[in-house]
Order: sequence, then structure tokens, then C-alpha cells
Amino acid sequence: MKDVFQLKDLEKIAPKEKGITSISVKEVLQSLVDDTLVDTDRIGTSNYFWAFPSKALHVRKQKLEKLESQLIERTERKQSLHQRIEKAEMGRQNTEDRAALSKELEGLRQERNRLKAEVEKYKECDPEVVEEIRQLNRIAKDAANRWTDNVFTIKSWAKKKFGFEQKQIDKTFGIPEDFDYID
Repeated sequence: MKDVFQLKDLEKIAPKEKGITSISVKEVLQSLVDDTLVDTDRIGTSNYFWAFPSKALHVRKQKLEKLESQLIERTERKQSLHQRIEKAEMGRQNTEDRAALSKELEGLRQERNRLKAEVEKYKECDPEVVEEIRQLNRIAKDAANRWTDNVFTIKSWAKKKFGFEQKQIDKTFGIPEDFDYID
């Protein structure tokens, strides 16, 4: 139909002409509006609904044009990719020369991997790695001495504050007798 309707009109017409229960008319109408198959507008306090065939035709034509342009674009891309594949395959025929070079390349890759593994075995003897380990050891030693200093400070404080003896503090907190700074 080429008319404009209000919801109350559609609730009367839809059950008679389309077999839609009057309770579900509002839901069906809202889904049609959401799908842009029916237009709606509020004028004053009333909502009006309409769907003109020319708009539906126009929407379908736009969608068709969009799909056709996508098809053309994808077809051109497919042709371009096929041309690139053909171009890449040129000069790659399986000849004896190519097979020999491929076999030599594989042998060289295996040799490289073997040499990398051997270099990895001797990595700990690398002067840079050794120096890095020494630096990390210095940092760890400084940190250990800092904590040792903290322990001695706490022991001294506890001795002054509570009058404990060194041996009693060491025993209570599990501090070994030979606990001292690292040289």
C-alpha cells in the first residue's frame, strides 16, 4: 500500500489482511523499522509508519550496485593475483640445475644450523658473556652484603632496645654462627 498509517490503524488492519495477531503488530512493525523496510516519523504526539515500493526498489538497486562493484573489484584482484603467480613461476621450472641448487641450499642450511648449535655450546666462553656474568655476580654480591648489613643493624637495635645477647638473637631468628659479609 502507498498510504501512511498510525499504530492503532495497523493493529486493526494487520490481523485481518496479513493474519498477524494484534498483540505482535508492534513488535513486527519495530523489526521492519529496524531493518529499514518501513519508515517512521513522529509528528506531534503521533507516530506514523509507511513503506513506499519505490524506496524498497531504490534500496535494492543500491545494494545490487554495491555488490556488482565488489564483484568487479574481487575479479580484478583475482586476475592480478593469477598474473603474479604466473610471473613468479616463470624461471622456476624443475630442471636438473634447479634440483641440484635446491639440494645444495638444503645442505648449506643444515650446515648453518649445525654450526649455530656448536657456537651455542661454546657461548659461555665468550668474553662478553663472561663479563656479563661477572657483572651480575657483582650486583648479587652487593645485594647480599646490603641485606647482611640490614641484619646486623636489626641485631644491634634489638640488643640495645631489649638487652638481648647476640647468641640469643641468632638462635631465635635462625642466624648461623658464621653469618658475615661476602668478600
